[in-house]
Amino acid sequence: MAVVLWLLLLSAFHAVVVLAQQRHFNITLGSSLTPITNSSWFSPSRRFAFGFCEQTNGYAVGISIVGMPKKIAVWTANRNSPVVQSNAVLLLTSDGRLIVQVGSQEISVINPSRAIASASMLDTGNFVLYNSDHSIIWQSFDNPTNTLLPGQHISAGQELFSSTSEADDSHGIFRLKM
Repeated sequence: MAVVLWLLLLSAFHAVVVLAQQRHFNITLGSSLTPITNSSWFSPSRRFAFGFCEQTNGYAVGISIVGMPKKIAVWTANRNSPVVQSNAVLLLTSDGRLIVQVGSQEISVINPSRAIASASMLDTGNFVLYNSDHSIIWQSFDNPTNTLLPGQHISAGQELFSSTSEADDSHGIFRLKM
């Protein structure tokens, strides 16, 4: 009986933690990052970060594990696009777009079906975009690139591609296809 009670208590705690993570709207419209200063939006535990990841010849936008000697990217946006230089700005615009701005050029990072109202970098490593009703409209866990994190799934038709190297997150030569 004590074991059953313990399991019920543990599942209730887990449900509260998951719900709390899903409702953590810490990135608001107008927020911005640069590669050199303020380069990431962190998860509450600061274990994961969404922002600029240093590459061989510049910077890419992605999710990395924090606290390692070198940031390890576990998700990268626009993997085969050219990297950006240190004058780039990652911006969650006031009209609900997530872009990288380099001078007058705007590069879309993620294209959800509706306008973004807020975003969160969760402790699971999942970067989530919300609409004005606080419903999830896009999440990195549904769009894997090179890594599956605990709790993340890969669906039929999706693919994982290795990175070219530790310092270049463009598509490598290995792929896993479901």
